[in-house]
Amino acid sequence: AAMAAPLKVCIVGSGNWGSAIARIIGDNVRSLHRFASTVKMWVFEETVNGQKLSDIINTQHENVKYLPGYKLPENVMAVPQLSEAAEGADLLVFVVPHQFIHKICEEMVGRVSSKARGISLIKGVDVGADGLRLISDIIREKMEMDVSVLMGANIANEVAAQKFCETTIGSRDLENGLLFKELLQTPNFRITVVEDADTVELCGALKNIVAVGAGFCDGLSCGDNTKAAVIRLGLMEMIAFTKLFCRDKQTVSTATFLESCGVADLITTCYGGRNRRVAEAFALTGKSIEELEREMLNGQKLQGPTTSAEVHHILRQKNLTDKFPLFTAVYQICFEGKPVEDMISCLQSHPEHM
Repeated sequence: AAMAAPLKVCIVGSGNWGSAIARIIGDNVRSLHRFASTVKMWVFEETVNGQKLSDIINTQHENVKYLPGYKLPENVMAVPQLSEAAEGADLLVFVVPHQFIHKICEEMVGRVSSKARGISLIKGVDVGADGLRLISDIIREKMEMDVSVLMGANIANEVAAQKFCETTIGSRDLENGLLFKELLQTPNFRITVVEDADTVELCGALKNIVAVGAGFCDGLSCGDNTKAAVIRLGLMEMIAFTKLFCRDKQTVSTATFLESCGVADLITTCYGGRNRRVAEAFALTGKSIEELEREMLNGQKLQGPTTSAEVHHILRQKNLTDKFPLFTAVYQICFEGKPVEDMISCLQSHPEHM
């Protein structure tokens, strides 16, 4: 039988995490014959030191703005026009801030291969008319293709430095999950594939709310015992919210919360990560979240506060805010001027059984 044509890969996004993933994909496709050897990476064009970022990446093979100090493989090609980057792509790796996903999908419709499959590395949720929507569902509907998700304890710079870490792929279609595992796994980036995809994705979004709570604790100098309480209660609320959200769609396996996408990502985000860092500064300086985002993040976006707002919207609709005191406190501190100190009272009053 004739060999199938190699699969063309397009990375949609080129920030900190997108660039780290591009290092893995670019290296892997050189030796795996199932995949085309050139990888296109869509770069949102901006000027850095008087030069176009896409030109810098294509000549110096480094994303000097978002992942400085790490070379990108030379077979990763930066393309500033999204429609051109996506042209004929078989495998799409989505790794952009979640607020851009609608616009991006609209620009790609009709460009990609008819058999295209996607994987979302986006840790966030969207709010639709009927409440919360998963990013993978938006891509699935707009692009009419199967979408897997990849979430785990993966701080981008550590992945780029090839430090050992684990991650989780959630896939409704196991075959597609295994295909993306082949594209992405390395000896230091170990992947487990599970079929409970919505749980994997919700973990990636919800843990950022808990990280904001952990950051408030750090800003208040509460200590490690208090922070451990935040992490534990946050995990309980993550599980309760996921069961609430997935009630009609599929069963939620509690075991998924023990995968990298669950407890591991929660821990790493509550100790490292930008949501924790900005929340700590919020508690210490009294500046607004927007102000701190501009000052501290070099153009990256913060997901925790916006996710807390999206989750709060749904909990309010269902009259369940009192069942989620931690999620609710984070929202109220970020957006309603509630004093940061109230973070502690939400721990003291947490319901014993969710």
